[in-house]
Amino acid sequence: MLNLSVILEDSAKRYPTKDAFIFGETRLNFAQINGTANQIANGLRARGIKAGDKVALNCLNLPYFPMIYFGILKAGATVVPLSVLLKKDEVAYHLKDSEAKACFCFVGTPDLPMAKENYAGFSQVDSCGQFFVITAKPTDPSPIEGVETLGMLMNGQSPVAETARTSAEDTAVIIYTSGTTGRPKGAELTHSNLMLNAILSTDILSSTTEDRQIIVLPLFHIFAMTVLMNAGMYKGTTSILLPRFEAEAVLGLMQQHEITIFAGVPTMYWGLLSYENTKFDLEKISSNLKTCVSGGASLPVKILEDFEAKFNVEILEGYGMSEGSPVVTFNHLDVGRKAGSIGTPVWGVEVKLVDDNGEEVPVGEKGELLYRGHNVMKGYYNKPEANAKTIKDGWLHSGDVATKDEDGFYYIVDRTKDMIIRGGLNVYPREVEEVMMQHEAVSMAAVIGIPDEAMGEEIKACIVLKEGQSIEADTLMAWTKERIAAYKYPRVIEFMDALPMSATGKILKKELRKMA
Repeated sequence: MLNLSVILEDSAKRYPTKDAFIFGETRLNFAQINGTANQIANGLRARGIKAGDKVALNCLNLPYFPMIYFGILKAGATVVPLSVLLKKDEVAYHLKDSEAKACFCFVGTPDLPMAKENYAGFSQVDSCGQFFVITAKPTDPSPIEGVETLGMLMNGQSPVAETARTSAEDTAVIIYTSGTTGRPKGAELTHSNLMLNAILSTDILSSTTEDRQIIVLPLFHIFAMTVLMNAGMYKGTTSILLPRFEAEAVLGLMQQHEITIFAGVPTMYWGLLSYENTKFDLEKISSNLKTCVSGGASLPVKILEDFEAKFNVEILEGYGMSEGSPVVTFNHLDVGRKAGSIGTPVWGVEVKLVDDNGEEVPVGEKGELLYRGHNVMKGYYNKPEANAKTIKDGWLHSGDVATKDEDGFYYIVDRTKDMIIRGGLNVYPREVEEVMMQHEAVSMAAVIGIPDEAMGEEIKACIVLKEGQSIEADTLMAWTKERIAAYKYPRVIEFMDALPMSATGKILKKELRKMA
């Protein structure tokens, strides 16, 4: 028997009065989070939710997220986290595909009317019978006539509950992939998958009970869910929640709460690095920061070096996938670190690189990254054909191209789907981006392939310049050409004020391709 909610229950016993989550002026301790999760579990059972049922959760980074997340798990059900940016038809697809029986959704904001959009999607799905609006305050009325609130579900329920006896191999969470190739697929992650990944994440972060971490990465994403929320819950760490990334807000919280752990995607490090206001005491912020980790996408070496110089703290980069719970490799403090590398495999996980024939490639050669171990998902929910292609003999085929050096450190070259084939030659966008970001005028670069009659694909660079800087496209093109093989430099350069990003802070190259 294993239920992931034991990480909350154990910390509620060990540190009942310790702050678990801080949001603005609101402070909630571990005992309060546990008691509320019990009320939600009891409420769900009273509404007929039983072990194995799927329950969707769509919520910003608010204390309600962990309360409902663990309440669903305590009831023996499976959590289906949804992106806060989904539109009604996308919501309907996720509810139908996951066979969800109920849905929780935060009321939203004037700019992001989540409940209205989600309820419209919910109304399209007959198999999903219950919808609960998470209001700003539990006593607030429902903004949708005839629709119940979280407060109404919890009303009269006991803060004591017996947690469902789930198996280690039962599905705890169905996390949807971003859908960059086809429609999103739901990766089934077990209680064991998530438990072991949370525990090893505390080693990566060097977490202690005394640590304070910011969670600005969205909690519906596997990175924040496992590496921050679940790992923090397991260790008894205090988490400060922030619903949206803004460099000024993050720096303010770092200074106010003496933050020791920060995890972000590369665009967040870029944002912190680019923030020029001197209203904060960077020396104080730096002195408290002990661990910074990056994941979600490859971190340009230039950003890593500049951030470390400014904040005097090392960034540990890692690699993961929703299908891997998520952490696969990381730069471990006890093993050593190499800038630009995704490190070495985490405890209990094997990694290898193979060619198109499935044969392992020599050191230094490019190959697809495969991994196996306790972190590998059960499979995509109700997608047997996709499972047969993705998991073979226990090895998960990532679709990422990587190399390995003589010390066993791995380096992501690029996604296979992002690779550009120009005149029959393979061009990996990340390599071009790394070169272009060395130019003093360039703040961020995203390289894509665009259709070309002569070459099949041509190389285009979308560039955001540093504030106050200017450069002609031809000049930047010539500068890049001097530093990279002739077939790799971009023949088209477009300057942009900003790059399109997902809710998790990833650069949306598919949107750039649409705009090309």
